[in-house]
Amino acid sequence: MSYPIGQSDCKLDSKGRLMVPASFKEQLGELCDDGFVMRPGLFGNCIELYTTSDWNRTQDKLKKLNTFVRANVEFIRKYNAGARPVKLDASGRLQIPKDLLDRCGLQKDVVLASLTTNMEIWDKDTYYATIGAMDETTFEQLATEKLGDLTFEE
Repeated sequence: MSYPIGQSDCKLDSKGRLMVPASFKEQLGELCDDGFVMRPGLFGNCIELYTTSDWNRTQDKLKKLNTFVRANVEFIRKYNAGARPVKLDASGRLQIPKDLLDRCGLQKDVVLASLTTNMEIWDKDTYYATIGAMDETTFEQLATEKLGDLTFEE
């Protein structure tokens, strides 16, 4: 599944609901009807947002870990802690649970950003500070390291 392209600056309402941008809903199509799963961010102070089908694929991968290995159980437990299913309401909003709002420092201004395997919901200032923390030289070096050996011809 492909997630929407880009990012969108959004606002939370007073009840912690996020209006999903129309362009994101259009790109996601019928997947919006199936709902999403939210969890605390693994590598940032944000909320990760998965389509239900992608969440299930991730869980299928976790099921392959041997649960007779303590570290595997501890990882699965921690990864799934705080995860919860959510659906768009009739107005196209996602209700963000208060504990996730508090944990990630989300107030009013947020950014909904797409990655390749999920989306993220960030406090706006935190997101732009995180993006800005990597200078252009470091980004160029990472691009070369991660993508330099790939062939883009079909």
